[in-house]
Amino acid sequence: MNTVLYKLETFEGPLDLLLHLIDKAEINIQDIPVSEITDQYMEYLQTMQELELDITSEFLVMAATLLSIKSKLLLPKPPVFEMDEFDFYEEEDIDPRAELVQKLIEYRKYKGIAKHLQEREWERSLIYAKEPEDLTPWVPQVNENPVRGLHAADLVAAFQKALRKAVRRTSYTRIQRDEISVKDRIRQVVNVLSESGPGGKVLFSRLLHEDMVRHEIVVTFLAILELMKMKQILCYQEKLFDDIVMEWRGGEQLHGLSEIEIDY
Repeated sequence: MNTVLYKLETFEGPLDLLLHLIDKAEINIQDIPVSEITDQYMEYLQTMQELELDITSEFLVMAATLLSIKSKLLLPKPPVFEMDEFDFYEEEDIDPRAELVQKLIEYRKYKGIAKHLQEREWERSLIYAKEPEDLTPWVPQVNENPVRGLHAADLVAAFQKALRKAVRRTSYTRIQRDEISVKDRIRQVVNVLSESGPGGKVLFSRLLHEDMVRHEIVVTFLAILELMKMKQILCYQEKLFDDIVMEWRGGEQLHGLSEIEIDY
């Protein structure tokens, strides 16, 4: 026994079914053959009953509407009354399909929009989205302009000020000073000691005076150290923090002083 399988498409409503039948038969929606479409519509409902599928009331209402339109189209047109040059029908010649055609056109338009939105939804579902992140660490750092808000006149004034400072830095003054060598200072110290007689003593403070500058005091110390090295004088203190006593140990004259080589 052969089993016949039926596979019915699901429709969202009677208008969806009618539009499917019209597109399948490639019929102009403005000129619907109501008789043919009604027969196909009724066959679909009968198939649903045979498969024990639930038929909603809106499908039955559309079936009644199609049968009503079909019956109106099968009825003969009312007689025409001639009067003067005009023809008048007993009733207005209104196409009973007009209201149904208008509903089908509007439904097709909204169905196309719904299909377009569905396609856009599918395309958008292929795009992966994520929460926004803080991209501040990757933002390039723009250094602030150090001369922002300044004009050319301000830059010229700053340049001239820098030139005046440079001139003052490069200027110098030569100071002339009387220099004395260690050798000359040794002769002076020897003269002071010689005047004190053999075995005479002279205080260190006698060799210094208030008008001496720093380099003269340093040279005096070096001269005394050199005489101590030559064993011509002996230096000591009577008590702690007392004045230094220089005692002459050399002869009446310091022989060979002119030939002394001092390295400082």
